[in-house]
Amino acid sequence: MFYHRFAPSAILAVVVAVASAQTYRVHNSCPSEIELFIGGQSQGSLSRGAVIIKTDLGTSPGFWYTTANGGIVDGLLVAAKAGFYFEPNYWYYYLVRDPNSSHFNTGIRIVPSQPESGGYCRTAECSSGICTTAYTSPPVFHGGPPPANSPPPTPPVYQCKVDPSQISFDITFCPSGEWPSETGTLCIDVQGNVLANGTPVQIYDCNGTGAQRWVLQAGGTKLRLANTNLCLDAGSNPGNGVQMKIWQCFDSVPAQSWQFTQDNQIALQGTGLCLDLPNNNSANGQVLQTWSCGNLNTNQIWSIQA
Repeated sequence: MFYHRFAPSAILAVVVAVASAQTYRVHNSCPSEIELFIGGQSQGSLSRGAVIIKTDLGTSPGFWYTTANGGIVDGLLVAAKAGFYFEPNYWYYYLVRDPNSSHFNTGIRIVPSQPESGGYCRTAECSSGICTTAYTSPPVFHGGPPPANSPPPTPPVYQCKVDPSQISFDITFCPSGEWPSETGTLCIDVQGNVLANGTPVQIYDCNGTGAQRWVLQAGGTKLRLANTNLCLDAGSNPGNGVQMKIWQCFDSVPAQSWQFTQDNQIALQGTGLCLDLPNNNSANGQVLQTWSCGNLNTNQIWSIQA
Protein backbone atom coordinates (compact mmCIF):
# COMPACT_ATOMS: atom_id res chain seq x y z
CA MET A 1 0.00 0.00 0.00
CA PHE A 2 1.34 3.39 -0.89
CA TYR A 3 0.67 6.52 1.10
CA HIS A 4 0.82 9.92 -0.59
CA ARG A 5 1.45 12.17 2.36
CA PHE A 6 1.36 15.37 0.32
CA ALA A 7 -1.82 14.67 -1.62
CA PRO A 8 -4.13 16.73 0.67
CA SER A 9 -1.85 19.73 0.38
CA ALA A 10 -1.70 19.31 -3.37
CA ILE A 11 -5.48 19.21 -3.60
CA LEU A 12 -5.76 22.28 -1.41
CA ALA A 13 -3.28 24.10 -3.62
CA VAL A 14 -5.39 23.36 -6.68
CA VAL A 15 -8.57 24.57 -4.98
CA VAL A 16 -6.95 27.80 -3.84
CA ALA A 17 -5.49 28.41 -7.28
CA VAL A 18 -8.91 28.00 -8.90
CA ALA A 19 -10.56 30.36 -6.43
CA SER A 20 -7.77 32.90 -6.74
CA ALA A 21 -8.35 33.09 -10.47
CA GLN A 22 -12.00 34.05 -10.00
CA THR A 23 -13.16 36.82 -12.31
CA TYR A 24 -15.20 39.78 -11.08
CA ARG A 25 -16.60 42.45 -13.39
CA VAL A 26 -17.51 45.71 -11.67
CA HIS A 27 -19.97 48.08 -13.37
CA ASN A 28 -20.58 51.71 -12.43
CA SER A 29 -24.13 52.60 -13.45
CA CYS A 30 -24.28 55.51 -10.99
CA PRO A 31 -24.97 59.07 -12.21
CA SER A 32 -21.37 60.09 -11.56
CA GLU A 33 -17.86 58.75 -11.07
CA ILE A 34 -17.29 56.58 -8.01
CA GLU A 35 -14.25 55.39 -6.09
CA LEU A 36 -14.14 51.58 -5.83
CA PHE A 37 -12.88 49.84 -2.71
CA ILE A 38 -12.06 46.14 -2.30
CA GLY A 39 -11.19 44.88 1.16
CA GLY A 40 -10.80 48.45 2.40
CA GLN A 41 -8.26 49.35 -0.29
CA SER A 42 -9.01 51.95 -2.93
CA GLN A 43 -8.90 50.67 -6.50
CA GLY A 44 -9.14 54.17 -7.94
CA SER A 45 -11.97 55.93 -9.70
CA LEU A 46 -14.49 54.28 -11.98
CA SER A 47 -16.20 56.67 -14.38
CA ARG A 48 -19.91 56.57 -15.11
CA GLY A 49 -20.75 53.61 -17.35
CA ALA A 50 -17.28 52.06 -16.97
CA VAL A 51 -16.51 48.39 -16.30
CA ILE A 52 -13.39 47.06 -14.60
CA ILE A 53 -12.30 43.40 -14.36
CA LYS A 54 -10.57 42.00 -11.27
CA THR A 55 -8.93 38.57 -10.88
CA ASP A 56 -6.43 36.80 -8.61
CA LEU A 57 -7.96 38.16 -5.40
CA GLY A 58 -7.83 34.93 -3.42
CA THR A 59 -10.63 33.12 -1.60
CA SER A 60 -11.64 36.08 0.56
CA PRO A 61 -11.17 39.41 -1.24
CA GLY A 62 -13.11 41.40 1.36
CA PHE A 63 -16.02 43.75 0.81
CA TRP A 64 -16.65 45.59 -2.45
CA TYR A 65 -18.13 49.07 -2.01
CA THR A 66 -17.97 52.75 -2.85
CA THR A 67 -18.08 55.67 -0.44
CA ALA A 68 -19.84 57.85 -3.02
CA ASN A 69 -23.17 59.50 -2.15
CA GLY A 70 -22.67 59.49 1.61
CA GLY A 71 -21.03 56.12 2.20
CA ILE A 72 -19.20 57.52 5.23
CA VAL A 73 -21.13 59.21 8.05
CA ASP A 74 -19.38 60.83 11.02
CA GLY A 75 -16.20 59.01 10.09
CA LEU A 76 -17.86 55.59 9.98
CA LEU A 77 -18.21 53.40 6.90
CA VAL A 78 -21.93 52.84 6.25
CA ALA A 79 -21.74 52.04 2.54
CA ALA A 80 -23.67 49.14 1.01
CA LYS A 81 -21.29 46.24 0.32
CA ALA A 82 -20.98 43.06 -1.71
CA GLY A 83 -19.28 40.06 -0.12
CA PHE A 84 -18.08 36.62 -1.22
CA TYR A 85 -17.11 33.49 0.70
CA PHE A 86 -15.49 30.42 -0.83
CA GLU A 87 -15.61 26.79 0.26
CA PRO A 88 -14.46 23.97 -2.02
CA ASN A 89 -17.06 23.62 -4.78
CA TYR A 90 -19.29 26.31 -3.26
CA TRP A 91 -19.49 30.06 -3.71
CA TYR A 92 -21.52 32.06 -1.21
CA TYR A 93 -22.27 35.69 -2.02
CA TYR A 94 -24.28 38.30 -0.17
CA LEU A 95 -24.95 42.00 0.40
CA VAL A 96 -24.67 44.11 3.55
CA ARG A 97 -26.36 47.44 4.26
CA ASP A 98 -26.34 49.73 7.28
CA PRO A 99 -29.21 49.14 9.75
CA ASN A 100 -30.03 52.86 9.54
CA SER A 101 -32.03 53.08 6.30
CA SER A 102 -31.14 56.76 5.84
CA HIS A 103 -27.47 55.76 5.43
CA PHE A 104 -28.12 53.73 2.27
CA ASN A 105 -25.72 55.26 -0.25
CA THR A 106 -26.09 53.13 -3.38
CA GLY A 107 -28.02 50.24 -4.82
CA ILE A 108 -25.90 47.17 -5.49
CA ARG A 109 -26.38 43.92 -7.40
CA ILE A 110 -24.47 40.63 -7.81
CA VAL A 111 -25.19 38.45 -10.84
CA PRO A 112 -23.44 35.06 -11.24
CA SER A 113 -22.48 34.01 -14.75
CA GLN A 114 -24.31 30.70 -14.29
CA PRO A 115 -28.10 30.76 -14.83
CA GLU A 116 -30.38 30.34 -11.84
CA SER A 117 -31.40 26.73 -11.26
CA GLY A 118 -33.34 25.23 -8.39
CA GLY A 119 -32.79 28.27 -6.19
CA TYR A 120 -29.03 28.36 -6.78
CA CYS A 121 -27.13 31.15 -8.55
CA ARG A 122 -29.88 33.72 -8.03
CA THR A 123 -29.32 37.43 -8.53
CA ALA A 124 -28.69 39.31 -5.29
CA GLU A 125 -29.86 42.93 -5.29
CA CYS A 126 -30.57 45.60 -2.70
CA SER A 127 -32.06 48.85 -3.98
CA SER A 128 -33.15 50.63 -0.81
CA GLY A 129 -32.26 51.11 2.83
CA ILE A 130 -35.09 48.79 3.89
CA CYS A 131 -34.38 45.87 1.55
CA THR A 132 -34.60 42.39 3.09
CA THR A 133 -32.15 40.90 0.59
CA ALA A 134 -29.12 42.21 2.49
CA TYR A 135 -27.68 41.66 5.94
CA THR A 136 -27.60 44.60 8.34
CA SER A 137 -24.28 43.38 9.75
CA PRO A 138 -21.58 41.18 8.20
CA PRO A 139 -22.39 37.45 8.54
CA VAL A 140 -20.00 34.90 10.00
CA PHE A 141 -19.49 31.71 8.01
CA HIS A 142 -18.23 28.57 9.71
CA GLY A 143 -18.29 24.84 9.29
CA GLY A 144 -17.88 22.72 6.19
CA PRO A 145 -19.95 22.68 3.03
CA PRO A 146 -23.58 21.55 3.34
CA PRO A 147 -24.63 18.00 2.39
CA ALA A 148 -24.97 17.36 -1.31
CA ASN A 149 -28.76 17.04 -1.11
CA SER A 150 -29.37 20.11 1.06
CA PRO A 151 -31.70 22.85 -0.25
CA PRO A 152 -30.29 26.19 -1.39
CA PRO A 153 -29.88 28.87 1.27
CA THR A 154 -32.45 31.63 1.54
CA PRO A 155 -31.68 35.35 1.17
CA PRO A 156 -29.86 37.32 2.32
CA VAL A 157 -27.25 34.64 1.60
CA TYR A 158 -26.93 33.18 -1.89
CA GLN A 159 -25.03 30.21 -3.24
CA CYS A 160 -23.81 28.82 -6.54
CA LYS A 161 -23.33 25.07 -6.35
CA VAL A 162 -21.00 24.70 -9.31
CA ASP A 163 -17.39 24.08 -10.19
CA PRO A 164 -15.71 27.32 -9.02
CA SER A 165 -13.67 27.47 -12.20
CA GLN A 166 -16.90 27.73 -14.22
CA ILE A 167 -18.35 30.87 -12.68
CA SER A 168 -17.68 34.59 -12.58
CA PHE A 169 -19.59 37.47 -10.99
CA ASP A 170 -20.86 40.85 -12.15
CA ILE A 171 -21.12 43.52 -9.45
CA THR A 172 -23.13 46.60 -10.37
CA PHE A 173 -23.36 49.82 -8.38
CA CYS A 174 -26.62 51.78 -8.93
CA PRO A 175 -28.29 49.09 -11.07
CA SER A 176 -31.24 51.49 -11.54
CA GLY A 177 -28.90 54.09 -13.02
CA GLU A 178 -29.68 56.52 -10.21
CA TRP A 179 -28.78 57.16 -6.59
CA PRO A 180 -31.28 55.72 -4.11
CA SER A 181 -34.43 57.80 -3.68
CA GLU A 182 -35.82 58.65 -0.29
CA THR A 183 -39.09 59.98 1.00
CA GLY A 184 -38.63 63.67 1.67
CA THR A 185 -35.77 64.15 -0.78
CA LEU A 186 -34.79 67.82 -1.09
CA CYS A 187 -33.50 69.63 -4.16
CA ILE A 188 -31.61 72.81 -5.01
CA ASP A 189 -34.39 75.21 -6.01
CA VAL A 190 -34.74 78.71 -7.47
CA GLN A 191 -37.01 80.54 -5.05
CA GLY A 192 -40.47 80.99 -6.55
CA ASN A 193 -39.07 79.98 -9.95
CA VAL A 194 -38.31 83.68 -10.47
CA LEU A 195 -35.86 83.68 -13.36
CA ALA A 196 -34.08 86.94 -12.63
CA ASN A 197 -30.65 88.08 -11.45
CA GLY A 198 -30.41 87.93 -7.67
CA THR A 199 -33.16 85.40 -6.98
CA PRO A 200 -32.14 83.34 -3.92
CA VAL A 201 -31.32 79.65 -4.30
CA GLN A 202 -32.90 77.52 -1.60
CA ILE A 203 -33.66 73.96 -0.57
CA TYR A 204 -37.13 72.61 -1.33
CA ASP A 205 -39.00 69.32 -1.69
CA CYS A 206 -38.07 67.74 -5.02
CA ASN A 207 -40.92 68.29 -7.46
CA GLY A 208 -39.40 67.91 -10.91
CA THR A 209 -40.07 71.51 -11.96
CA GLY A 210 -37.72 73.65 -14.03
CA ALA A 211 -36.70 75.52 -10.89
CA GLN A 212 -34.82 72.38 -9.82
CA ARG A 213 -33.26 71.23 -13.09
CA TRP A 214 -29.56 72.03 -13.23
CA VAL A 215 -26.80 71.28 -15.71
CA LEU A 216 -23.32 70.48 -14.36
CA GLN A 217 -20.66 69.11 -16.66
CA ALA A 218 -17.55 67.18 -15.62
CA GLY A 219 -14.67 69.22 -14.21
CA GLY A 220 -14.79 72.87 -13.16
CA THR A 221 -17.79 74.51 -14.78
CA LYS A 222 -20.87 76.59 -14.29
CA LEU A 223 -23.90 75.14 -12.52
CA ARG A 224 -26.58 76.37 -14.90
CA LEU A 225 -30.34 76.26 -14.53
CA ALA A 226 -31.54 74.11 -17.42
CA ASN A 227 -32.95 75.91 -20.46
CA THR A 228 -31.82 79.31 -19.15
CA ASN A 229 -28.71 81.47 -19.14
CA LEU A 230 -28.78 81.75 -15.34
CA CYS A 231 -26.12 80.17 -13.11
CA LEU A 232 -25.54 79.48 -9.44
CA ASP A 233 -23.53 82.47 -8.24
CA ALA A 234 -21.49 82.91 -5.04
CA GLY A 235 -21.20 86.68 -5.27
CA SER A 236 -18.27 89.02 -5.72
CA ASN A 237 -16.87 88.27 -2.24
CA PRO A 238 -17.30 84.54 -1.59
CA GLY A 239 -16.97 83.44 2.01
CA ASN A 240 -18.55 81.60 4.90
CA GLY A 241 -22.24 82.41 5.20
CA VAL A 242 -22.66 84.12 1.82
CA GLN A 243 -26.12 83.27 0.49
CA MET A 244 -26.53 81.78 -2.96
CA LYS A 245 -28.39 83.33 -5.86
CA ILE A 246 -28.78 82.95 -9.60
CA TRP A 247 -27.16 85.37 -12.01
CA GLN A 248 -26.57 85.68 -15.72
CA CYS A 249 -23.95 83.12 -16.76
CA PHE A 250 -20.51 84.40 -17.70
CA ASP A 251 -17.45 82.46 -18.79
CA SER A 252 -14.40 82.35 -16.48
CA VAL A 253 -16.16 84.07 -13.57
CA PRO A 254 -14.78 82.70 -10.26
CA ALA A 255 -18.14 83.12 -8.51
CA GLN A 256 -19.69 80.68 -11.01
CA SER A 257 -16.90 78.08 -11.24
CA TRP A 258 -18.14 74.95 -9.47
CA GLN A 259 -16.98 71.35 -9.36
CA PHE A 260 -18.80 68.21 -8.24
CA THR A 261 -16.14 66.41 -6.19
CA GLN A 262 -15.43 62.73 -5.54
CA ASP A 263 -16.81 63.30 -2.01
CA ASN A 264 -20.14 64.47 -3.48
CA GLN A 265 -19.55 68.09 -2.56
CA ILE A 266 -20.20 71.04 -4.88
CA ALA A 267 -17.03 73.09 -4.46
CA LEU A 268 -16.35 76.65 -5.57
CA GLN A 269 -13.03 76.25 -7.33
CA GLY A 270 -9.92 77.70 -5.76
CA THR A 271 -11.65 78.91 -2.59
CA GLY A 272 -11.98 75.96 -0.22
CA LEU A 273 -15.71 76.73 -0.06
CA CYS A 274 -18.59 74.34 -0.73
CA LEU A 275 -22.31 74.65 -1.30
CA ASP A 276 -23.79 74.24 2.17
CA LEU A 277 -27.18 73.77 3.83
CA PRO A 278 -26.99 76.10 6.87
CA ASN A 279 -27.10 74.19 10.15
CA ASN A 280 -28.39 71.19 8.18
CA ASN A 281 -31.83 72.82 8.39
CA SER A 282 -33.92 70.91 5.85
CA ALA A 283 -36.99 73.14 6.09
CA ASN A 284 -38.40 74.27 2.76
CA GLY A 285 -37.17 77.75 1.85
CA GLN A 286 -33.80 77.52 3.62
CA VAL A 287 -31.44 79.61 1.46
CA LEU A 288 -28.18 77.85 0.62
CA GLN A 289 -24.77 79.32 1.37
CA THR A 290 -21.08 78.73 0.87
CA TRP A 291 -19.02 77.44 3.79
CA SER A 292 -15.56 76.00 4.27
CA CYS A 293 -15.51 72.50 2.80
CA GLY A 294 -15.51 69.98 5.63
CA ASN A 295 -14.48 66.35 5.50
CA LEU A 296 -17.64 64.23 5.83
CA ASN A 297 -19.78 67.33 6.48
CA THR A 298 -23.30 66.06 5.75
CA ASN A 299 -24.50 69.66 5.22
CA GLN A 300 -22.47 69.58 2.01
CA ILE A 301 -23.27 66.15 0.55
CA TRP A 302 -25.25 66.27 -2.69
CA SER A 303 -26.36 63.66 -5.20
CA ILE A 304 -27.14 63.92 -8.90
CA GLN A 305 -30.35 62.41 -10.25
CA ALA A 306 -30.62 62.11 -14.02
